[in-house]
Amino acid sequence: MPLQMTLRAITLDCPDPLALAAFYQEATGLEPHPKSDTDFAGLNYGDGLFIGFQRVDDYRAPRWPDQTAPQQFHLDFAFDDLDEAENRLLELGASKPGHQPNEDRWRVLIDPAGHPFCLVRG
Repeated sequence: MPLQMTLRAITLDCPDPLALAAFYQEATGLEPHPKSDTDFAGLNYGDGLFIGFQRVDDYRAPRWPDQTAPQQFHLDFAFDDLDEAENRLLELGASKPGHQPNEDRWRVLIDPAGHPFCLVRG
């Protein structure tokens, strides 16, 4: 019988936790965790899921799609309108790499700390 596991938190390494939390707060509308500071910041989902951002000295950003500094994992966010979501996230500070494996179904963007994340159809 499988374990009954519930995902409660996802934490991303980064050089500036408050800045990366601010980017994702603007992108998602999530509430900042009240104890966020310069070493660890977080955002709260209403269902109990927590996205954390922890400071790492000598942080090396992933390289998409190059695997010399692999992404190891990425986040996916669902949207009804990929073009609208992409434009808004680019305005907030995301970037768009040239390599897009299936742009009609999803878009790969890079957050300000270098983490790839995907926009998928909702």
